[in-house]
Amino acid sequence: MRTNAEAADQSARRISPGNAAGFPPARTHRHTHKQVDRWIQSVSQSVSQSRRTTQIFFLSGRTAEMVCGGFVCTKNSLCALNILYVLVSLLLVGVAAWGKWFGLVSSIRVVAGVISVGIFLFLVAFVGLCGALKHHQVLLFFYMMILFVVFVLQFAVSCACLSLNADQQKHLLEVGWNKSEATQVDLEKTLNCCSFSNVDYNATCPAVCFHKTPQTCSTCSSIILEYAEQVLHFVGGIGLFFSFTEILGVWLTHRYRNLKDPRSNPGAFL
Repeated sequence: MRTNAEAADQSARRISPGNAAGFPPARTHRHTHKQVDRWIQSVSQSVSQSRRTTQIFFLSGRTAEMVCGGFVCTKNSLCALNILYVLVSLLLVGVAAWGKWFGLVSSIRVVAGVISVGIFLFLVAFVGLCGALKHHQVLLFFYMMILFVVFVLQFAVSCACLSLNADQQKHLLEVGWNKSEATQVDLEKTLNCCSFSNVDYNATCPAVCFHKTPQTCSTCSSIILEYAEQVLHFVGGIGLFFSFTEILGVWLTHRYRNLKDPRSNPGAFL
């Protein structure tokens, strides 16, 4: 027969908290408490390790957002590009107004054309900037379409400026010369020349050389053609450079539209 001590020890093993928690049966309560403490310590270490892993993953995710190609980098690049366009548009408007104010250009058509291009560029850049800041899908779509059309036109004009030969340049300049009398007067005063191809001394000319004796005036075409090639190459190069920035803007806008804002609702559409 079992003694009373053996029966009490067996009862203590049955109701021991160690058995309920999955620990092996302990002979005394002291051993049971030590095992519970060890279990609590191991659970605390596991939780701490999980927290460290979560923090590292969060930081790596934030770093991935900042690298080029992430949401934040694409947004900042698009905003910087549109700020550049705003500055260029203000420069165009300012130069046109300055030339008209100081009498360097008397043709209203030329001034109005340059100012119109500056205002159009400013509006396009403003739409792109608002769309980039708000991640607005509609504004970004229309901005991308307009910028692509401008890229096609500007790229074609730039290539044409770079590929014109001497005869084509002369023909183009003559067509522009015949369209505006105000431009003719400005060029004759500035370049000190008369007419485009042939000097007619029986006509009138505002150039200084026309009023001297003897009258020895050069044709404006001979003077303009000396610098036409350099000017066309300069204009074509500038236009080609900005056309590549425009196609870059189209690519950034297309990529930015398909990126989801990490700070928004995870279930929201883009």
